[in-house]
Amino acid sequence: MASTSAHSEGAELGRYLRARRTQTSPEHVGLSVGAGVRRTPGLRREELATLAGISIDYYVRLERGKETRPSPAVLDSLARALHMDDQEGQHLRELAARATRYVSEPPPAPSRTVRPHLKLLLESPRFHASTSMLRLMTYAGGLALYAGLDDWPARHRNLARYLFLHPAARDLFPDWDRQITACVARLRAIAGTAPDAPDLTNLVGELLLKSPDFAGLWERYEVTGRKPARKTFRHPHVGTITLTSQSLHVEGTPGQRIGVYTAEPGSPDHDALLLLDMTGPQPAHPARTAESGGGRPRRD
Repeated sequence: MASTSAHSEGAELGRYLRARRTQTSPEHVGLSVGAGVRRTPGLRREELATLAGISIDYYVRLERGKETRPSPAVLDSLARALHMDDQEGQHLRELAARATRYVSEPPPAPSRTVRPHLKLLLESPRFHASTSMLRLMTYAGGLALYAGLDDWPARHRNLARYLFLHPAARDLFPDWDRQITACVARLRAIAGTAPDAPDLTNLVGELLLKSPDFAGLWERYEVTGRKPARKTFRHPHVGTITLTSQSLHVEGTPGQRIGVYTAEPGSPDHDALLLLDMTGPQPAHPARTAESGGGRPRRD
């Protein structure tokens, strides 16, 4: 069982390397390209192996998931050769560590219970949070901010599904293309290092089937973590509103985070938040669950 699982994790490491290799142009890494037509997108295997200072046979074994114990020096060389940024390089190391030290016992599932004092925080009008990636809390603020989300049953509400499948999402986000790219990159990061995360497999399977946009981005295998950012909403009820987001860990509750959107008190954006709280849809039964699956709860 353990060897089969280790091989599976090695395959994930290989998929990530292949995705990064095929999306890295020779010119980007300083290689000159001849006049002939290249049938291989991005770098060839032998080119990457040479750049990283490893044998082609060893690299092929890595990419095919047959080699699951690359040294830190090899991983660093591959990251440099592929011009990975810090987050991409860290993801590469995490995949390798999972393949090398795989344990058959899965980690404890993230808690789905929202404690009473946390509910009070989430229901504050200053916090427009939802559990974004895999499960979306349906408190009034978060529900109002995502226009049209209340049309869906509570069990279907999450940010990824909303972005790709809800007809209102493209209008709500003026930078929808950037939002979906970042969303898939975060899901990829979760799936790579916590593939057994609750609800993740079903969500990804559904989106692969229903959304060509999601399938194309998923194939690219870009990864990124969550970053503090400003996000603009083109809301049908309160107009354009720009908020600052921040992700917070929840102490004593495994796998939970809250993403909080805030605006400067007294600003038009803050006034718009308060207006949403007064006029937005009110859920009949506040959510009793928090986001799970690698733990990315947030109120957006």
